[in-house]
Amino acid sequence: MANESPTTRPHRRLRPTRRGRLVLFLGIVLVLGVAAAVLVPLLTREAKVGPERTLVIPEGWRASQVYAAVDKALDVAPGTAEKAVGAAELALPAEAKGNPEGYLFPATYPLASGATPAGLLTYMVDTAGRRFGGDHIAAGARRNNVSVHRTVTIASMVQAEADTTDDMAKVARVIYNRLAKDMPLQMDSTLNYALNRSTLDTTVGDTRIDSPYNSYERKGLPPTPIGNPGEQAMEAAITPTPGPWLYFVTVAPGDTRFTDSYAEQQKNVEEFNRNRRTASGN
Repeated sequence: MANESPTTRPHRRLRPTRRGRLVLFLGIVLVLGVAAAVLVPLLTREAKVGPERTLVIPEGWRASQVYAAVDKALDVAPGTAEKAVGAAELALPAEAKGNPEGYLFPATYPLASGATPAGLLTYMVDTAGRRFGGDHIAAGARRNNVSVHRTVTIASMVQAEADTTDDMAKVARVIYNRLAKDMPLQMDSTLNYALNRSTLDTTVGDTRIDSPYNSYERKGLPPTPIGNPGEQAMEAAITPTPGPWLYFVTVAPGDTRFTDSYAEQQKNVEEFNRNRRTASGN
């Protein structure tokens, strides 16, 4: 005969004592307090810091454009950055004669709290000194029988005239070839600098202006760089592509023609003018 099942006893629910409830409550309050002490400052600090402010200086910008951008970024009166040049004690080569044109290196610069125009300009010139002060730059300048400063001047024209890295090295070669032949450089970019403009339209009258930057009438390099070149333009200036070219013209976007024939250059210029008239609807 099978044994009968034992009687099942009901489970007893554990109830914390009044003292236990108090200890549990205090523990929860303590944990929440620690979490708040850690999280609230972090969230507050994140809200206060926000994204880092920066100033972008594009390749080829002139000093006048950089000054205006610095003034705007730091919310100071127009002309403040330009006036700061003299007091900034910039580390420029002697050939620059205190003019930072060519050495306000194109880059993205952080705008720290308390940044000043003089501090920003110093940072830019110091950056150019590091980028342009390498042994391979000096060796390239010697190879081309020019100083590093004059190489920066050439690079500034290359930056203004060329659209691609390949074209940069060819434009540099045209400059060196013309200098070697004692020909005027005849660069529209130097006229644009003299006239403080940027245009593809150059008139006969433009080529006759009285300016040391008129490379149509004056031989040799302009007296200063005509903008602030980047590293690619500088590399092109120290390692120009071998070639006999004396002329070039960008007939259409992406189509720059190089030649050592004046007759061929004239044909290319005529094609450029036709394309310009078509684009303008004339």
